Amino acid sequence: MDFQAQIQQYRQTLEEWNHRYYDLDAPVVSDYEYDMLLRKLEQLEQEHPELITPDSPTQRVGGQALDAFRQVRHEVPLQSLQDVFEPSELAAFFQRVGQQVQSPAWVLEPKVDGLSVALEYEDGVFVRGATRGDGQVGEDVTENLRTVRSIPLRLEGAPRRLIVRGECYMARTVFQHLNARREEEGKPLMANPRNAAAGSLRQLDPRIAARRRLDCVIFNIQLIDGPSFETDSAALDYLASLGFPVIEHPVFRREEEVSAWIARLGEERERYPFEIDGAVVKLDSLAGRALLGETAKFPRWAAAWKYPPEQKETVVQDIVIQVGRTGVLTPKAVVAPVRLAGTTVTNATLHNQDFIAERDIRIGDTVIVQKAGEIIPQVVSVVAGKRPDGAVPYQFPQACPVCGAPVRRDEDGAAIRCTGAECPAQLARTITHFASRSAMDIEGLGPAVVQSLLEEGLIRSAADLYTLDPQRVAQLDGMGERSAAKLQAALEASKSRGLARLLTAFGIRQVGEKAAQTLSRTFQTLDALMQAGEEELTAVEDVGAITARSLTEWFAAPQSQHLIAALRAAGVSFASREAPRGDALAGKTFVLTGTLERYSRAEAKRLLEAQGAKVAGSVSKKTSYVVAGEAAGSKLTRAQALGIPILSEEELTALLEQET
Repeated sequence: MDFQAQIQQYRQTLEEWNHRYYDLDAPVVSDYEYDMLLRKLEQLEQEHPELITPDSPTQRVGGQALDAFRQVRHEVPLQSLQDVFEPSELAAFFQRVGQQVQSPAWVLEPKVDGLSVALEYEDGVFVRGATRGDGQVGEDVTENLRTVRSIPLRLEGAPRRLIVRGECYMARTVFQHLNARREEEGKPLMANPRNAAAGSLRQLDPRIAARRRLDCVIFNIQLIDGPSFETDSAALDYLASLGFPVIEHPVFRREEEVSAWIARLGEERERYPFEIDGAVVKLDSLAGRALLGETAKFPRWAAAWKYPPEQKETVVQDIVIQVGRTGVLTPKAVVAPVRLAGTTVTNATLHNQDFIAERDIRIGDTVIVQKAGEIIPQVVSVVAGKRPDGAVPYQFPQACPVCGAPVRRDEDGAAIRCTGAECPAQLARTITHFASRSAMDIEGLGPAVVQSLLEEGLIRSAADLYTLDPQRVAQLDGMGERSAAKLQAALEASKSRGLARLLTAFGIRQVGEKAAQTLSRTFQTLDALMQAGEEELTAVEDVGAITARSLTEWFAAPQSQHLIAALRAAGVSFASREAPRGDALAGKTFVLTGTLERYSRAEAKRLLEAQGAKVAGSVSKKTSYVVAGEAAGSKLTRAQALGIPILSEEELTALLEQET
């Protein structure tokens, strides 16, 4: 078989599908078909790595993580635009340009609220991409930009050298899905799509950037070694012919047409997949641009009309509390319907208790709402003088509105959470976490299966997993008898995972894997741990007052006690698998590097910590020993330079056996 021809055929097919999906908005295959062909290409390239090229579609999935971004000095500065906010300011701009350019034509563009980037091509191949930075110097984010599928990696019929400027953004729908996933994982929510896009492009691991599904639109030629153009609109049409996703760019000659288009764009912002914070007005004539020149900050031939945040008055009809999958109680204002930024708003976020208290928002208040740079409408302020008689300050609930368990404020933030171990609002996430690899490690019990079990009413807590009827599980969509049997075996095996994993599975605030292992090693049984008071808990290394209080409050809660009793009845082990901690290596710090034959990295770490040692991730002057296995890297070199003792795997084994 001619593998090179096969690879080239796969690449051409994938690029054509990309073009139809991103540039023409006319997909011809499903995402599944695309992914399957991409996987075939990846397999062929792995078998023949000498045939991998930088423009292959496989390079979009993200490569090795970077240590840091290199700086890039832009050959042509990436300038910003002068903002205008009033019709009089726009008219003054038209007048200034008209004094030097006769009968000017204007290119209009939506001002995408994203992150500006420069893309560099040589002989049609994408070779480098950089952020705007300060306009003179940016950061090399080439590997992350390769993951943006709307950016072509190869151009057909391109000039020898080409640098274009564009805007990377995160589509509204992608942003919403990202925040929904972050909420499920208990991570802070992204503020808006622009911040999400900027943060994604600056990830040191390109695989993370790839998962963020960014997009890009191109709006300017910075440098070209090829054809010349008389107008900006002609240059943009040329870029579109090369395969770039080019920004919408109508051309007008009359100033009133420009103003009308700007007004219409402001009203129709919701029809675009990206956030828009303004409209760009540019002189179309490139000769005219050269004549006008630029200031130290802005080109004199362009301006950016900035839309003011649209605000409306409405009335707070109610304040309701939603309980998220992480247990956070989020207040929401139910407001009288009002048209805002192209949509009818009936709800507005109130963020948290502090937000309500600071603004003294009450039911019945007339408030100002806006949707500026945010997907979700928010209350800006209360309208003074319009508060009805009898409106009382809002009192945040002291118990979860879903399960009735007490709520508790995070020590490190404004979030207020339900403490219920079996709260229905959190069940999907709670049980998925319980079954996760770092917890009870129940293979085959992912989010989709958990959701099916909940929807069918087969479980109401994590303990119910151990009394599942295999026949009913087999009837679930996508399961069958074989999958049900495997799940049953995985559940049975999880009963003996030990105390540390069980503590991790409980998901107690402030108790992560390391703390769970320390507590397991110290107390040896769950019953002994439950009987410990805060003073006894804080005496344990790495357990502070906040963690101790989280533990005692969690164990005292009725829902927790019910869960523990059900797990005990199901035969789940409450005993530690960690040997009682010794102190033979107390005060010593070890660093592991290279590949060990006898131990996994995690096993070596566990054995050292069991003797009181600390295992660090990097070498410093405080390091006591470096354990070096096969293919040890820079950590070994640094240890040798600092004169730190080096242990072989055999010497580590001897040390552990000696101290045991």
